This record gives sequence, structure tokens and C-alpha cells, in this order.
Amino acid sequence: MKIVLVGACGRMGKNVAEAAAERGIAIAAGVDIAVSPLPFPLYRSLKEVDEGADVLIDFSSASGLEETLAWCEERGVPAVLAATGYTEADENRIAEAAKKVALFQTGNLSLGVNLLQMLAKKAAQVLGGAFDAEIVERHHHFKKDAPSGTALMLAKSVNEGLGGEAEFVYGRSGMVGERKKSEIGIHAVRGGTIVGEHEVMFAGEDEIVTLSHSARSRKVFASGALKAAEWLRGKLAGLYNMDDLLTGIVS
Repeated sequence: MKIVLVGACGRMGKNVAEAAAERGIAIAAGVDIAVSPLPFPLYRSLKEVDEGADVLIDFSSASGLEETLAWCEERGVPAVLAATGYTEADENRIAEAAKKVALFQTGNLSLGVNLLQMLAKKAAQVLGGAFDAEIVERHHHFKKDAPSGTALMLAKSVNEGLGGEAEFVYGRSGMVGERKKSEIGIHAVRGGTIVGEHEVMFAGEDEIVTLSHSARSRKVFASGALKAAEWLRGKLAGLYNMDDLLTGIVS
């Protein structure tokens, strides 16, 4: 398998490159506005890339989405979209591109986090409106978007478990009044070198149920990206996510 790696010089890009080398997977080319010594060709724009590839992995930023999708549509190359911070317009653009090429999108590529997502939805179904759901995410001080894509992914799963009518509340400040039962609170913490921690708390009468996940290194995300790329290779056009990959593991 040959991969084009967008965001190759970033922290996650370098982890993906290292993991690929360990697995014998070739990085055909990298793309990044930064310049860094790498064991494969590096370009500042996807438009400059002529190398053939089976899959593209994008760990850059939401601002580069259009270039990534246009390149994949033109060449028929499937893509793992691992950036976060996409807007509603971005999501619509992704859905449109998925009609032409296979795309894999998720807020988090960790197998453990996606299992947490499944458990959070199940917990919401079981505990229902008798418990208040709150989500706390913690990341390093370099992270630019808040809340994290994973926190939003978890909130959506909890909302689905509750019936889909919940209101997302992002942090609280001032005289906000009593908490409404329809709320799902989402809170972002930034500091130090925290790789990524997510906690889903269900607080009920005299008892609390907490589900959590802590990433100790970025290797878990790099490994997940490569698993997704291997799985996506050869798939028909469509929009896929970690649920599709996990189906064969947990069924």
C-alpha cells in the first residue's frame, strides 16, 4: 500500500510515518507548508504531487479540506480525513465528495475511543433522563479547536442514546440558572502536553457512572489511521467511519 500523507511534518504526520515504516507501508509523498527532513518526497501543495497512491491520509487542518477533496476526486483516491474543526459547510462538502470517492471520517482514530463512544450511547439508552450527561475533554496547549472532535462525537452518541432531542451546552459561566434535563454539557481543558483525555459522566440521584479514555501517546492515533487506510483501500464511493471498521471486530 502506498500513501500520500498530508500534514506530514506535524506531530501526527510524523507518528504516522514512523508507524508506516514499522509496518512496511510506503509513504509515496508528503504534503506540508513546513519544511522538515523526511525519507520521502515532500511538497507544499497537493497540486504538486504526481506520485501514485492507494490512499491519502490527511492530518493537516480543516482549512486544507477543499484541496484534499478536489485532489482525491480528480484522481479517484480514497482518503482518511483525520483533521478536526470542520464547519457545517465542510461536512456538506465531504458528503458531496463521498458520492465520487471513498472517504473515511472520524473525530478520533483510537480503537479505545470508538469503543467508548459505543458504550456511552448504550449507557445513555439505559440510564435515560434520570441521569445528567456531562463530557469533559483535556488536550495539550497546542490544540487550536475546542471542543475536540472526539468530544462532539461522544456528545452526538449520547444524544442518540437519549432520543436525539438534547441541547449541547459548551461550558458554563455566570448566572446560568438550574441545569435543564435536556442539556449535555461539553467542557474543554487545555494544558501542558496532554495527548488526549475524554470523560463521559452520567450523574444521577446518589450515584455517578463515569466512562473514560486516556491516550498516553499519539501512536494509538497513527495506528488507527493506518488501519483505516488499509480497510478503506478498494472500497466503493461513500462516507465511512469507525463504526464500519469496528463492525467486523465487535460483531
